[in-house]
Amino acid sequence: MTLLDLTARPTSDARLATLPVAIIGAGPVGLAAAAHLLERGIDVVVLEAGETSGSSIRRWGHTRLFSSWRHLIDPAARRLLEDAGWTEPADLDQMPTGQELIDEYLEPLAALDPLASRIRLSTRVAAVGKDGIDRTRTEGRANTPFLLQIQDAEGMTAELRARAVIDASGTYETPNPLASTGLELPGGAGIADRVSHALPDVAGADRHLFAGRHTTVVGAGHSAANTLLALADLADEVPGTRVTWLLRTPSATRVTASEADELPGRANLGARTDELVESGRVVLVDSFRIGRAERTESGVRLIGTRDGEPAEHETDRVISATGFRPDLAMLREIRLELDEVVEAPRRLAPLIDPNIHSCGTVPPHGFAELQHPERGFFIVGMKSYGRAPTFLLATGYEQVRSIAAWLAGDIASASTVQLTLPATGVCSTDAAGTGSCC
Repeated sequence: MTLLDLTARPTSDARLATLPVAIIGAGPVGLAAAAHLLERGIDVVVLEAGETSGSSIRRWGHTRLFSSWRHLIDPAARRLLEDAGWTEPADLDQMPTGQELIDEYLEPLAALDPLASRIRLSTRVAAVGKDGIDRTRTEGRANTPFLLQIQDAEGMTAELRARAVIDASGTYETPNPLASTGLELPGGAGIADRVSHALPDVAGADRHLFAGRHTTVVGAGHSAANTLLALADLADEVPGTRVTWLLRTPSATRVTASEADELPGRANLGARTDELVESGRVVLVDSFRIGRAERTESGVRLIGTRDGEPAEHETDRVISATGFRPDLAMLREIRLELDEVVEAPRRLAPLIDPNIHSCGTVPPHGFAELQHPERGFFIVGMKSYGRAPTFLLATGYEQVRSIAAWLAGDIASASTVQLTLPATGVCSTDAAGTGSCC
């Protein structure tokens, strides 16, 4: 592992001091990063691939969050909003939907004068590197500005230079494949129009896709459980609607082992999902290792093995709730230090690796756990967790608070934890996939 001086202040250079910090993503964590940096007098530019701030959240806006408003409002963002006359939600213990989070918090925040002029919408970051040098060049690297290649909605490309880069682009747009190998599913292209992304709006805009049909949900996490609950309700309303829960592992430990969870909305999710299976409203197929897929006349055939024997499963439609992974393609020229298992920053990985037998809270962490050999570059938010699940927004807010303090040279504040998180109560699965509970 590369050893860094974690107490050293960010490199000072006349060229860098005139440049903004580039923030990739205008979701809750990206906007919080901007709020903290602006509060410290550091200029920013926020680059958002979507047409609006929080564009990924809008795709699952019908879903209720596990966290209450109390844990969803970043402190620096709150100060900016309150200075502009914003009023917080009346019930801070209420758990909003994703759309309510946008309407009552993100949109007002993004519309504030200090932020609105610094957010570039419909601007995709194609690549990040260093100005004039590639990743093999070391001499003078720390004092060299970052160079971002960006692309607008019309496909026009441009370059942007920055003193530091905070990647808060998330992972929702890069789901894990259906194949149990983690590779692209053979035959997947032929069934693409019959596969839905995680957390479709079953009761609303996407209802017509599932009503009266047999739907198979693939995945063992909270997204799968939420979708199963919605599909079961739809099946009660519309005759001919059938629901199958297909697990590629022997059990769904992350969902069902939730008794100690201090987030009530997540704590009862496992019990409600178990009830669906026990009552027969949802048919459970476990230990199904998906190898390939075929298109049938009316639906999809998943082909693989179950308990070591050849197996097939036919359904009308598939919902892929297999989790997410970080998009690292745009970071090929950045010197990263990622864990080889979960693709999270190496110092953060032991705290979140789902293969480690541990329950309870992920310790709050900041710049020290998130640094890479490329000084001034950070991955934050959901993307900082790599392939690991159970990220909380409050964790991301603490990450960017610490990073902003470090970029401002305030090492004492950057190194001081300023967050208390609720216990997750989520147990990890073991290496063999049999599951464990602490």
